[in-house]
This record gives sequence, C-alpha cells and structure tokens, in this order.
Amino acid sequence: MAGADIITRARLRAGISKRELARRAHTSPAAIVEYESGRRSPTVDTLARLIDACGMGYNITLYSTAARERRNTDGKRLSQVLALADALPHRTASRKCGFAGFRQLTQHRQIAQ
Repeated sequence: MAGADIITRARLRAGISKRELARRAHTSPAAIVEYESGRRSPTVDTLARLIDACGMGYNITLYSTAARERRNTDGKRLSQVLALADALPHRTASRKCGFAGFRQLTQHRQIAQ
C-alpha cells in the first residue's frame, strides 16, 4: 500500500481533517495534501509521525522483492493458461464415470431434488 493511501486511511479512521492532522503532526496542511495526493512521498519517519498523529499504530513488514517478482510472474503465467483454456473448444461433460453405481448415484440425486 502506498504512503498516500496509508495516510488517507489513517486520517479518515481517526475522523480528523487534513488541517487537524497537520496541526497534530507539526507540519503544514499543504504537505498533507501533497502526501495524500501522491505528488510527494513521505519518509518513513514522517509517515510514522503522521500515523501516530492519527492515533493509529503501524507495523512494517519486510519482504523479498525477488519473491514478489516471482509471484507476479506466476500470476501472469496463470492468466495465460486460463486464457488458453478459455480459448479451447468446450463440450459438455460426459456422464460416464469409472466406478460402478455412478449413474444410479446421479439419478438418485436428480430425483431427490
């Protein structure tokens, strides 16, 4: 989540205005507008100060960017496989099954419904 989203969510959850957040965090309202619009990125210290000023806590999680890239690549591959599967011709499923009694089981369920 980007700094702009974090600041906006914390401020809205606290139910305070941008001006009030600026007053509590000892910064200008213009700086809050810049941070929340994403035109300016806060440092980690500034972000922590703004979250504290909203009366919220924070938890920073470190993760491997290689793992994130791998997940992105895996997600793209999965999307390609699913698109390929959608492009294949479709046919109705067969009612044949490899174990005895399957037909009676499915017919029994249809009658019960």
